[in-house]
Amino acid sequence: MRHETTGQLGGVRPTSKPDTASETARGGVLAIMLVIVLTLLWGANFPAIKVTVAEMPVLTFRVICLVGGAAGVAAMAVARGWSFAIPRRKWAWVLTAIVFNTLGWNLLTAYGLTMMPAGRGAIIAYTMPFWAVVFAALVLGEPISRTKLAGLVLGIGGLATLIGPDLAVFHRSPLGVVLMLGAALSWGLGTVVIKGRLQGISPWILTVWLLGAGAIPIIPIAFAVDDFDWRMSVDAWLALGFVLIGGMILAHVIWFSIVRILPASIASISTLAIPVVGVTLSALILGEPVGVLELAALCLVVAGLFVVLVLPALRR
Repeated sequence: MRHETTGQLGGVRPTSKPDTASETARGGVLAIMLVIVLTLLWGANFPAIKVTVAEMPVLTFRVICLVGGAAGVAAMAVARGWSFAIPRRKWAWVLTAIVFNTLGWNLLTAYGLTMMPAGRGAIIAYTMPFWAVVFAALVLGEPISRTKLAGLVLGIGGLATLIGPDLAVFHRSPLGVVLMLGAALSWGLGTVVIKGRLQGISPWILTVWLLGAGAIPIIPIAFAVDDFDWRMSVDAWLALGFVLIGGMILAHVIWFSIVRILPASIASISTLAIPVVGVTLSALILGEPVGVLELAALCLVVAGLFVVLVLPALRR
């Protein structure tokens, strides 16, 4: 409800502060809800990818995900009558985002997960917030406030709690670690590009272009390299369906919406709960070990999310 004050001539003069505060609060609640849904979708995505690529070649898998994801989001955009046009001056940045946010992330994670456990791979990949905060400070000039730093320290502390006892994986599978870390760097830089240079573009339309155009260079390579007879188990097909609908279509639209609502560094830090969900679901689905360390990491990550997302809203 809009509050009003009476001026000297008996007119009505609106004041915008209460509405602004109300809109800010609603935006904060929406951001938190989106983060929760994204956490569940992308957390479950890691064991689902692991199940699928055990029976399907990586390049074929990524082509299906990217093309199917782009087609699904495009269908929803067409139903709403939205235009797919992107301003010409933005195309260089769209191509940059495709390289880092689509090709780098999707290919490096898919290959990396073939070389290491899904839960531990998720932990390494989701060091992305550290790199995003650094890139946001260097590229966008976003300050690293004490709140961001505290949330980041808590979140990275949770990741360190998980990865510490498993440092042996660096000796067993160094290439897998390098690939997952490269994915984190690529996603962090891609997030900063989207936040800093692609504002004003609908997240739905941006998703269509990033996924669809990102598949173009992979398609001919997949046809030339992969030899796949399309025979898989029921579990693998179900996992592929989840990755396509949940991990690609719904999660990408939600992620780009979060990036529009929150600063790039805070949006990135908000993803720190995803590897904890990934580790937990990997234990339940794939039988990977979970115990006290996972619970300790969960507490640290949730504390970091509270500091970054909830505490500022309470202060306002």
